[in-house]
Amino acid sequence: MVTIRLPAALFVIFLLTHSASGSYPRAQNVTWRSTNFKTILTWEPKPSADYSYTVEFSAIGRDKQRNPHCIRSTATVCDLSASLTDPNACYTADVLSTPLLGEPTELTEFPNTASPRFCPSKDTEIDRPDFKLKVSEDKKKTTLYVSDQITALFKDGHQQTIRDIFSDQLQYKVTYRRNKSTGKKVLYSKSNEIEVKDLDRGESYCFNVQAYIPSRDTDKQLGEMSQTQCSEDDNQSIFEVYSIGVIAAAIFLILLLIGFIIVITVVCIKRRKNALQKEKEEVPLNRV
Repeated sequence: MVTIRLPAALFVIFLLTHSASGSYPRAQNVTWRSTNFKTILTWEPKPSADYSYTVEFSAIGRDKQRNPHCIRSTATVCDLSASLTDPNACYTADVLSTPLLGEPTELTEFPNTASPRFCPSKDTEIDRPDFKLKVSEDKKKTTLYVSDQITALFKDGHQQTIRDIFSDQLQYKVTYRRNKSTGKKVLYSKSNEIEVKDLDRGESYCFNVQAYIPSRDTDKQLGEMSQTQCSEDDNQSIFEVYSIGVIAAAIFLILLLIGFIIVITVVCIKRRKNALQKEKEEVPLNRV
């Protein structure tokens, strides 16, 4: 009887252990977050002290790979920027719920959750660009010099720009308006050097720039809009150039200076009068 029950008990313990090892919670809300090809995979929830996560990824139709920083990790993010080397490919990833690092396991399959498909060149968001303004001498043309943004991708030791990746697909959308006006105009350019012509001479104009990739789906064609930059207005009044606080401080200083000059002048006049009065009083005494 004993020789039969012992193996049975061990078998039950093995099944319970095996079941417990495979009962880790699955990851949820697996999401890609990507800007300028800086691509992060995120998910929930944070693991308890009993298990960890491992990320597997692959280009469609290719073998699965693992990022060494995302194996049996307790983090809920995995930076795959350097792993997704082909921006024109499409990728999927699986988040596996696995034992903690260093803990042995006899399991070959773990609870996993698949990500949506992610295509870097079609899905990564493009951040807002930087640009500089230069107004022509005749004040009728403004040239915008736009800087192609740096991405998280490298090729042959060179950090690539969005122009390196998108090539002729990349354009820039310029939205501009007369300063303090609501009416807007738009132009598109394939160049980083964009001329805005036929502007009213001497007027101030405000500009915004966005990356524009027409080959993408409509809702992903435009990048984030840049900060607004405005050219100088030759006809600005003093109230437009300086704030009310600065003007008030300047007026106060001027009045203070005038008051100081008046006080000094009055004091000098009084002293002069007193001196003349003394001289008049002393003249008769000298004659006697």
